[in-house]
Amino acid sequence: METIVYPGAVTLLALLLYLLTMMNVGRNRVKHGIEAPATTGNVDFECAYRAQMNTLEHLIFFLPSMWLFAYTVSAEWACWLGLIWVAGRIQYAVSYITDPKKRAPGMIIGMIAQVTLFIGAAIGIGNLFLG
Repeated sequence: METIVYPGAVTLLALLLYLLTMMNVGRNRVKHGIEAPATTGNVDFECAYRAQMNTLEHLIFFLPSMWLFAYTVSAEWACWLGLIWVAGRIQYAVSYITDPKKRAPGMIIGMIAQVTLFIGAAIGIGNLFLG
């Protein structure tokens, strides 16, 4: 049980972050009169939309990497790296929405965490495969 608690909690935080970015897109869609399926028309909406979509794009890579790392290496370390990823993604989203030119630090923090999880998971799977 304890092996899933830490990455499970980080998974919930990551999903909460994604939910908040989705809600922000919806709020901006209404505020700026951007009717679906349009994804352009107001720079504030477009920044909110890209922050949400980029978060989704990274979730696809991050979540399996974190869970495989947790299973094959360490659930506790997966949690810490996952929290770093969430913090980086928060910084990325807030920066993208307020000033898109300042989004790089959050992206870099998130990328370092998710690539570390991926490499660790690959090594862990490799070690299990080789027995």
